[in-house]
Order: sequence, then structure tokens, then C-alpha cells
Amino acid sequence: MSGFQFKRQQRSETGTVKVVINRCFGGFGLSGEAIGMYAKLRGWTRCITDFGMNYFLNGQGEKILPPHGLRRDDPFLIEVVETLGEDSWGDHAELKIIEVPDDVDWYVEEYDGLEHIAERHRTWR
Repeated sequence: MSGFQFKRQQRSETGTVKVVINRCFGGFGLSGEAIGMYAKLRGWTRCITDFGMNYFLNGQGEKILPPHGLRRDDPFLIEVVETLGEDSWGDHAELKIIEVPDDVDWYVEEYDGLEHIAERHRTWR
């Protein structure tokens, strides 16, 4: 198992934060349509390498390869998954939006791509 840490958003009026997780074995992933919508919402420029690989340039000119490194509580990611529903799912993904209390120090825990949210606590080994 491995854990991915993501920073929490600001407190919401509902007292929760929405988070996207993958609920099947395989792994978190976005469809091409979802990646395109996300990049458009972000204002990123789409580029294609000589080998046909897609990437995006953000406003600072940095190369981005979504969905790697996306914050799971990113409001644009939430909007994409809510808008596209199952059409946002990448290969071997089944995305779900869950709500976590906004005062919880959470992270994404996964096993073979199947994810859940866990509350961070202290660990000694």
C-alpha cells in the first residue's frame, strides 16, 4: 500500500471538502475528454511531441502530464468529474467523489489502484 498526500482546500460552508478517488482495481485515470476539459478550465496549452504524446503547458511554461500530480480536491477536477460522470473515467478507473470533513488531515490510500481516504495520524516504526 502507498499513501498520497494532498493539501486540504479552504474550509467550505458545508464543513466538507470534495475529493475524487478511484473505486476499482486498476488505478486513478482520466479519459481524454476529461483531460481536455480540465486543461481548458485551467487555461493550459495542449502540445503534442514528435512521438504523439500529449502534454500541456501551464501559465508558467511548465510541462504538465495529467492526471499525474493533480490534487484530488482540485475544484477543476471535481467540476470535470461531476460534469462528465462516467465519461470522465480513464482506462481501468471508476471515479467517485466523496466528501470528507474539512478539518481532517487526509490522504489517499490505495492498493492495486483501489483507493480510499484515510485520516493521517502518527506512526512509529
